[in-house]
Amino acid sequence: MLYTALFFGLVSSLHCMGMCGPIAFMLPVSHDRPALKAVQIMTYHMGRLLSYGLIGLLFGFFGRGLALAGMQQDLSIFTGIAILIIVLLPTKIVAGYTSSGPIYKAVATVKSGLGKHFKKKSFGSLFLIGFLNGLLPCAMVYAALFGALSMQTAGGGALYMMVFGLGTIPLMSAVVYMHNLVSSPMRNTFRKIVPIAATVIGILFICRGLGLAIPFVSPSEMSLMVQAVPECR
Repeated sequence: MLYTALFFGLVSSLHCMGMCGPIAFMLPVSHDRPALKAVQIMTYHMGRLLSYGLIGLLFGFFGRGLALAGMQQDLSIFTGIAILIIVLLPTKIVAGYTSSGPIYKAVATVKSGLGKHFKKKSFGSLFLIGFLNGLLPCAMVYAALFGALSMQTAGGGALYMMVFGLGTIPLMSAVVYMHNLVSSPMRNTFRKIVPIAATVIGILFICRGLGLAIPFVSPSEMSLMVQAVPECR
């Protein structure tokens, strides 16, 4: 299901252009040295990829425990349903959840760290901006994490989230170069596409869990069982 991670990342970046776009606009990069600017932008993205990978590692570890308990099909169906719920939930509800109690304090700490590093132009600061950016609340990241959970291994979860991050790089890089060309109406149009694509991904995970014997989309129940059981030698 790694292809869903890449597709999800590409689509989610349409959402990111509106939500995380301001961070990309403010990156302390060199605007008069194109080669240096490109390296600085990639340094920022490497920080995001590491952040996503570490969170994916944790969710993949939990997914492994559920898979070993024989819940791999149920896990895939649960993942699909969770993605659909997250996508269909009003933005205000998600924002309200992240603005409460300990979560609010954690987000405030992350934003404070971002503010400090925006004042610097070192590669270390750009990397940390990317890393902290990856920790900010985002409905699309939440949805992708359920995909990492369904990978059933810690390494698989980390890989899923890093591939998701790779999918966001093209558009998030373009924002840095063409932020003056991305108008608010255009960003709003992009955001309308995201729920449709995310819904398709959620349905794919549900189909996978149903074991409909459709190659590459919904392998049979037996195939899922074989994938989840490690070989003993």
